[in-house]
Amino acid sequence: MIHVSNIQKSYNGVTVLNIENLEIPKGQSFGLVGNNGAGKTTFFSLLLDLIQPSSGKITSNSIQINTSEAWKVFTSSFIDETFLIGYLTPEEYFYFIGELRGWNKADVDNFLKDYVDFFNGEILNNKKHLRDLSKGNAKKAGIVGALIGNPEVVILDEPFANLDPTTQIRLKKIIKSLAEDKNTTVLVSSHDLQHTVEVSDRIVVLEKGNIVKDLIPSTETLKELEAFFSA
Repeated sequence: MIHVSNIQKSYNGVTVLNIENLEIPKGQSFGLVGNNGAGKTTFFSLLLDLIQPSSGKITSNSIQINTSEAWKVFTSSFIDETFLIGYLTPEEYFYFIGELRGWNKADVDNFLKDYVDFFNGEILNNKKHLRDLSKGNAKKAGIVGALIGNPEVVILDEPFANLDPTTQIRLKKIIKSLAEDKNTTVLVSSHDLQHTVEVSDRIVVLEKGNIVKDLIPSTETLKELEAFFSA
């Protein structure tokens, strides 16, 4: 599904990401972990054509990301609040995303019924604009917005941050449900090792822009990651 080949990103002569080869097959739940500055957000930004690589290429479904926009049809993401449209209400935002994805309002309304618990009465029918929501509630809206239209690739950067424990548990269930659909490739970046282990089929560790571990989660994975980061 996603193929990374000799990708490198540098700023002012300093290399912040250097991945020689990485394959993420269709249907995989892919977890990305690393300390601040490890290159996680840089990698996701390259996947979304938000920045240009210094060298190398990334393809998604055989489409080179920085030379074509065809990948956008089947890709969705939520990186941070800048992906939202602050002057819209959540409902207006969801309908806007739905229209982009070929859904009518009835389709979106029916879809949102599955996220009533996740929203916890704090998102819909409150007559608030997205810019007026708390960071946690804005994140809820952004994550659910990214799922509208049943995208084949879903990219979520730090989805557990700013969420209360109950919402984190509900989000894990949502991501696990996505991962069960082998037509959907889910990429999650997080500082929370436990949550990442619980929702991922595979975990890659970045350090100073390089892949230093590529793990299939097991009962020992969390301990291995904790030992690595505490060393």
